[in-house]
Amino acid sequence: MITREEIANVLDHPVYDGDGNKIGDAKHVFFDDMTGRPEWVSVKTGMLGSNESFVPIRDAALVQDHLEVPYRKDMVKGAPSVDVDAGGHLSETEEHRLYDYYGINWDSVLSEAERTDDGRWAAGPGPAGTAGAAGAAGAGGVAGAAGMAGRQDAGDRTAMRGDDAMTRSEEQMHVGVERRESGRARLRKYVVTEEVQQTVPVTHEEVRVEREPITDANRGEALSGPEISEDEHEVTLHAERPVVETETVPVERVRMTTEEHTENETVRGRVRKERIEAETEEYTDDDLRKGRE
Repeated sequence: MITREEIANVLDHPVYDGDGNKIGDAKHVFFDDMTGRPEWVSVKTGMLGSNESFVPIRDAALVQDHLEVPYRKDMVKGAPSVDVDAGGHLSETEEHRLYDYYGINWDSVLSEAERTDDGRWAAGPGPAGTAGAAGAAGAGGVAGAAGMAGRQDAGDRTAMRGDDAMTRSEEQMHVGVERRESGRARLRKYVVTEEVQQTVPVTHEEVRVEREPITDANRGEALSGPEISEDEHEVTLHAERPVVETETVPVERVRMTTEEHTENETVRGRVRKERIEAETEEYTDDDLRKGRE
């Protein structure tokens, strides 16, 4: 069973079920109004810690840096919804629902406390720390991350009045960050076909007929054949044409890297604070006169 001295080691620490699964983080501890013993712990659950589920702390155990409860994770997350901000107390109806949900007999709860001669409640022979016995308003005294001052039982409140001092407490908001996947990026290589154009010079041969008059220099060659005849002379013509071929060559290396960018986000939350005000009462002359009498 968790004691008052161990509460500081419970708050804002992980809570695990009996199978070793993390349920969430302990945020508040509720004390029994009469015995002053821890009775319930609220656990922040959900992806972003947006839900708060109640689980009995009577059979919980503090193991190293976390709290272990004898209930499965899905059972704790499915517990009846309770308004944590409702004045720091559980109503009797809410507590009945929670006891029924976790299979705890309400009659056995009532038998676990007995009244002592001085009018305060003390633990009976059964398991200690029962909340809501004898029609009480339920487990009270929320202990948050800011501490447990001002959430004590009746005996402690008497001592506080005798000390002429009050302890003012307030909740503090602690904001952290979690790292999660936001997307995926990949490199994909595929083939496309493009039309390219390039101009190259090409040459070709054309026939040109040259005529020359008969002169003394070529007369002999010109008269070497028959006087009248048919003949032909053939010349082979040449031309260039473009020839295209492709060659695969590496042109660049491509890789992906990641870089972090930091930006500011505003987180809003609600915290409760205690206020202490002094009240004065002025006596009249009649009051003072009566006091002297």
